[in-house]
Amino acid sequence: MPARADHRSTTPPAGSLLHGVALTPVAFVQAVMRAFEHRGLAGDDALKAAQIAPSDLNNPAHRVTAAQFEALTAAAMQQLDDEALGWFSRPLPWGSYGMLARASLSAPTLGVALKRWCRHHGLLTRDISLSLQTAGDDARIILTEHRPPGGDGTLREFCHVSVLRNVHGLACWLVDSRIPLRGASFTFDAPAHTDAYAVLFDGPARFGAEQTGIRFDARYLGLPIKRDEAAMTQMLQRALPIQVRPYRRDRLLVQRVRQLLSTHPQDTRNADDVAALLNTSARSLHRQLRDEGASLQALKDEVRRERAMNLLQRSGKPVKQVAEAAGFQNEKSFIRAFKGWTGMTPGEWRGQA
Repeated sequence: MPARADHRSTTPPAGSLLHGVALTPVAFVQAVMRAFEHRGLAGDDALKAAQIAPSDLNNPAHRVTAAQFEALTAAAMQQLDDEALGWFSRPLPWGSYGMLARASLSAPTLGVALKRWCRHHGLLTRDISLSLQTAGDDARIILTEHRPPGGDGTLREFCHVSVLRNVHGLACWLVDSRIPLRGASFTFDAPAHTDAYAVLFDGPARFGAEQTGIRFDARYLGLPIKRDEAAMTQMLQRALPIQVRPYRRDRLLVQRVRQLLSTHPQDTRNADDVAALLNTSARSLHRQLRDEGASLQALKDEVRRERAMNLLQRSGKPVKQVAEAAGFQNEKSFIRAFKGWTGMTPGEWRGQA
C-alpha cells in the first residue's frame, strides 16, 4: 500500500487527487497518523499534501482514493524517514524497500526472487518474518509476527495488509503478469471495513486465521523475470501503482483454463462456469484470453478434441459416453463438432484409428 521508492515521489497537482474511486478505508489514514503521534510529530502537512481534511478521520465510513493515499504515504515516509510508517521497533530508512526490490531483480525466476525478498526482509527488521512455502500446486507467502506492529493493535492490520500487498504487487510487476490470488488470510478479527478487502485482495479473505498470508497457483513461481534495471529505476520513483495496477495480462491463464477444461469437463460448459472457478467474471476472462492471443472456444475445442480422440482410440466406450466425458451436452452436438474437426463421424474415425 505505501509507495516504496529510492527517489522522491512527485505529488500530483492540487485538485487532481480527488478524482478516481475512493476505496481505501480511512482506518489506514488513521494508522499513518498514529505513526506521526508515536514520533511526537504532527501529520498536518502530509494530510494537506493528500488533500485529506482532518475532519475526515473522524468518520469511520470515509474512504480516500489511491492517489490520495499514495501522496499521504509518500509525504509521511519522507517526513518520518521510515518506509514502515511506525510498524516496527526501528524505522526503515528511505530506500529500504527499493533495496530489497533491486536485490531480487537478478533472480532467474519469480520463485527465486520471492525467496530472496523474504530472506532479505529479515535483514531490515526482526519484528516480522516472511516465508515462501509450497504445497502441491499452492504457493503461499506467510507473514509471521514476532512483535505486534507499532507496539499495539492500531497499526497491526495496516502492517499486515501493506506488506502482503507490497510483495504481491512486486511479484506481478516482476513477471509482468496478473497473479490471481486463491485467498488471503489474517490472524486479526474482521474489521468494520471488511468490504474493502474484496478490492485489496482479489481472492476471498479470511479473518481470525492461524496465519497471515496470501495463496496463489505455484506455477507462477516458474515464470522468468521480465524487468530490467531501467524499469526498476522508473518503477521506484512511484511504487504504489504496482500494488493497485489492474494487470490484464495473465501469463498462465491459457494453461490454467486448459487444465480446468480438462479436469472439470462437466463444470466448464460455458464462460460463466469457467470464470467462477477462476474467481473472475466472464467478461474479464474473455478479455484476458484475447490479450494472450487465445479464446475460450478454441481452448474448449482443443481439450475436448484431445479427450474425445483419446477415449475413442483407447477405450471401447459408446459414442454417447465419450461425448459426455468430453464435456458435450448430448451425442448429436458431439458428432457435429467431431465432423468439423476431422471430416468424419466418431465411429468412422475410430474405425480408421
